[in-house]
Amino acid sequence: MSERLSRSGLVGELSAEFAGTMILILFGCGVVAQVVAGGALTTPPGGLGNHDSISWAWGLGVTLGVYVAARLSGAHLNPAVTVALATFKGFPWSKVAPYALAQTAGAFVAALLVRWNYTEALAKADPGHTFKTQIVFSTLPANGNTNLPVYEWGAFRDQVMGTAILLLLILAITDLLNTPPGANLGPFIIGLVVVGIGMAWGTNAGYAINPARDFGPRLASFLTGYGDAWRDQYGNFYFWVPILGPLVGGLVGGALYKFFVGRFLPTGEPEPPGRIPAPED
Repeated sequence: MSERLSRSGLVGELSAEFAGTMILILFGCGVVAQVVAGGALTTPPGGLGNHDSISWAWGLGVTLGVYVAARLSGAHLNPAVTVALATFKGFPWSKVAPYALAQTAGAFVAALLVRWNYTEALAKADPGHTFKTQIVFSTLPANGNTNLPVYEWGAFRDQVMGTAILLLLILAITDLLNTPPGANLGPFIIGLVVVGIGMAWGTNAGYAINPARDFGPRLASFLTGYGDAWRDQYGNFYFWVPILGPLVGGLVGGALYKFFVGRFLPTGEPEPPGRIPAPED
């Protein structure tokens, strides 16, 4: 098995990141399409889910995406995770850009599939392909709600804080020197983290907390009829917020974990060479 993993190399890692992120977005953008577009057409409106069902589906998407990719690539599925792991955990910097491209490509392809599958519902619910259904694919300040006066910098603050929480908890959950979940439950627990962030931090900016998750689907929507995909409901350029905010937040979260917890944990002992004791000299 280890020989096969070694032979797969970077190509196998990127393939896993692509597939895992694609699964994440198929569930994530898919549930928003069902709730927003499909739900707008029920009688009464809103009959196909709500914010909680969106949070749960995004969390399940993370869990399932991690199970798909973890053995080959570590299942980052998020450039903010990749950059934080390179900064604090020794992940090779030479792989950061290829991982981010693979993650973004997986998100882009998944969003195209969601766009295709929900063609009729999106066209009926929002014939002009406006901000009303843009949130199926990418985030907006206050989820497009003009009654809540959140703009670019308020959303940027939100993304830094939300992604800092995400990375602090990912590092805690996956740190073998801490108390990691047993029985291969790590992906499930990380999925619950995303559910919690969605339920507690979803108002101001839609909890993208992942540059690939936002940019890939945003590009897919732009190429398929959403001409204002790069802007928010106020007409301001917004696409940079869910890219830069999570990248900064990931570094903040990694630094917080290292400062408050990681540096106090005991040093790990080298793993034994195997079950058979080494011969004595």
